[in-house]
Amino acid sequence: MASTDGVVASMSELPDAAWLTSLLGLPAMGPRRLGALLDGRSPSEAWTAVRSGRPLPEVADVVGGRVGALFAEWAKAAGDIDPAVVWAATRAAGVEVVTLGDAAYPRCLLADPEPAPVLFARGRLDAVAVPSRVAIVGTRRCTRYGRDVATELGGALAEAGVAVVSGLALGIDGAAHTGALAAGGAPPIGVVATGLDIVYPAANRRLWNRVAEAGVLFTEAPLGTGPRGWRFPSRNRIIAGFADVVVVVESHASGGSLYTVEAALDRNRPVLAVPGPIHSPASRGTNHLLAEGCVPLCGIDDVLTALGLVGSAPLQDDRRTTPDGSDLGVLDAAGWSPTTLDALARRVDLAPVDLASSVARLVRTGWFDEERGFYQRVR
Repeated sequence: MASTDGVVASMSELPDAAWLTSLLGLPAMGPRRLGALLDGRSPSEAWTAVRSGRPLPEVADVVGGRVGALFAEWAKAAGDIDPAVVWAATRAAGVEVVTLGDAAYPRCLLADPEPAPVLFARGRLDAVAVPSRVAIVGTRRCTRYGRDVATELGGALAEAGVAVVSGLALGIDGAAHTGALAAGGAPPIGVVATGLDIVYPAANRRLWNRVAEAGVLFTEAPLGTGPRGWRFPSRNRIIAGFADVVVVVESHASGGSLYTVEAALDRNRPVLAVPGPIHSPASRGTNHLLAEGCVPLCGIDDVLTALGLVGSAPLQDDRRTTPDGSDLGVLDAAGWSPTTLDALARRVDLAPVDLASSVARLVRTGWFDEERGFYQRVR
């Protein structure tokens, strides 16, 4: 491996993790393909086989008919990669590399039906050793209702000593970890689908750094790996593997979080879903899960019960001024889905100027959130 003064190690000195890091950097190299390459071979032998360009029958069973083209692509890419240089750069970046079988490998993933052969990490590897972990997942295109629920759940769980796991996406994921970080308590766990040097989405850079400082970030992707569509469902199986319970806050009918649900059910993990308004597209997936028999989540105690924990975590105190009179009528008329002034005008018997004044007061006092002309009730 690389020495402390940055000198690149010779090929003969490289550990298995170094060869695995370079193998994972090849185009379209996922865990199943890597597993087939390692069938009966050491990581360095697998690298030699890739460099030769000769297709292997065990990989053909995984890949299918295009195995010849894939091996040609791998051989071409491997010709431009020096595993010793890649390994030195990985270590210089402060990235921890743990392989299946290492003492530092997360114990909760050891019995997984599809464990990650290699995990790259920033932060505290022991953050996963907490007694309980809950994955909070959901749509990137969430409503204010969903964002508030995710933030509140993340904070209450962290305060109760439960580690929050998410994919650090926009929307529900980010809200859950924002709440967990604000509460302190159990360390957060993020599982991402890119290399740890490529923040995706870029808007969550600060959140990534905060999670790495307070807890740990994991990925299967080596440095330099950008977002690819197939990596997100693959990442979601690791989220499910870390979790003792999976919570879906909001999901569209075909939302990506449903991949996590499928992976959780494959691993016999309990799945809870937050009920949402029947007219909200962001709740169609979660409401469908409830119709299929998923356990409804109506409060933090439901999660703690699923975890087998005794007691409950405190919820946030509501210090807002309670609306009355016409303001209360407008609040009730809004419901829990985004709405417009025109829609509200059809639901309440108020003059336009009085309605506008009432809505402005509800925004100012924290009961409404306004975004691009739509008003959402704040939990």
